[in-house]
Amino acid sequence: MNTTDKASQLQTLRERFVPKGHPNATPFFVESAQGALLRDVAGREFIDFVGGIGVLNVGHCHPRVVAAIKDQADKYLHTCSMITMYEPYVELARRVCEAAAGESPKKALFVNSGSEAVENTVKIARCHTGRPGAVSMKNAFHGRTLLAMSLTSKVKPYKYAFGPMASEVYQYPYYAYCYRCPLGLSYPDCGVACADKMREFFIGTAAAEQIACIIAEPVQGEGGFVVPPAEFFVKLRAICDEFGIVFVADEVQSGFGRTSKLFAMEHFGVEPDLMSVAKSMGGGLPLAGVIGKADIMDSVHVGGIGGTYGGNPLACRAGLAVMDAFEQDDLLGAAVRLGDTLKARFEAWKDEFPLIGDARGLGAMRALEFVSDRATKTPCPEAAKGVVKYCQDNGLLVLSCGNFGNCIRALMPLVISDEQLARGLDIMERGIREVSKNLGK
Repeated sequence: MNTTDKASQLQTLRERFVPKGHPNATPFFVESAQGALLRDVAGREFIDFVGGIGVLNVGHCHPRVVAAIKDQADKYLHTCSMITMYEPYVELARRVCEAAAGESPKKALFVNSGSEAVENTVKIARCHTGRPGAVSMKNAFHGRTLLAMSLTSKVKPYKYAFGPMASEVYQYPYYAYCYRCPLGLSYPDCGVACADKMREFFIGTAAAEQIACIIAEPVQGEGGFVVPPAEFFVKLRAICDEFGIVFVADEVQSGFGRTSKLFAMEHFGVEPDLMSVAKSMGGGLPLAGVIGKADIMDSVHVGGIGGTYGGNPLACRAGLAVMDAFEQDDLLGAAVRLGDTLKARFEAWKDEFPLIGDARGLGAMRALEFVSDRATKTPCPEAAKGVVKYCQDNGLLVLSCGNFGNCIRALMPLVISDEQLARGLDIMERGIREVSKNLGK
């Protein structure tokens, strides 16, 4: 069977046996991947700026991860950590707790997905405080299961037709989106009023005494890689302390080196009470977790948290290999250099192309926001869609994001070579130029 026939056969099978509600951002079927390169069954090669939606910060098939998986596969695949505990689980718990920001003693629980991790942060916070309420941010994405979906902001496609949502979940207007500040203010003259408004929220929307936790992404992911003012989390942390509210940082997409720190909250100098982590922690295997202050983590009764597959030994070995890669291969240094390159290139494009209203991010977690008019900041999802399509047609995988679908984000593996990065960015630039021409901008 030739490669064209194989791709066609796989597409037929996909249409026959996979539900339409499960989307595909590309029409390709992967055959192999290594580092920052991906090859499809038709033999085409792509530079990967998506990284499995932020799962592959250490790259496809990192040698350390592959070796760890192979070694563990010869020993045991599963015992259930709630029945028979094993070394990879406790050793990974030790290492992530020691790596987390802040001086407080910490403990870690491992689960399978970001949604599970987020839901467990709320469960733990409710048990610790005896309160029911959870507050998330507008523009946030926290997952697709019921409670995580309820915390998520965007209705279509994530919440539409899936109601009713979980109760006692409130959404705080995300005033910290500086490019589109709903208050019409400018940083730093605003005094970071975006955080101070929480006090009004407690009066008109949900009483502070009923709130168990406030959960926020250090950098909003699906919302458009939005970075709040530096003081935002300092003020939010102080408000949580004042009212006895657990502060949860959702580091699912921003964690494990994406922002040039192991965890993005380090940029803000704030220690969260709980962190949800996932994606790049497993190097490609399903691994997620909650890392939190020991006294809060221990407030849950025995049997209240856990799961059959959570902290699977194969995934934990992969997680340990990821930690080794960061510690021994200077991946954080690579993230700093990558972020500097992306920032310079993106800002140059913003100066050149009127379609780009904003270029922003933290470290190597960067995005472009496309607008049809800079004065009105009118979102232009057509531009983002056009650039994504051009890139796919020319050997580069990129992904859009943002509430309006008008942003393009960079999630390439941190191990990408200088040549691959330059080639990918050149393709992006040609795409922006082509779309600008087609839209008359």
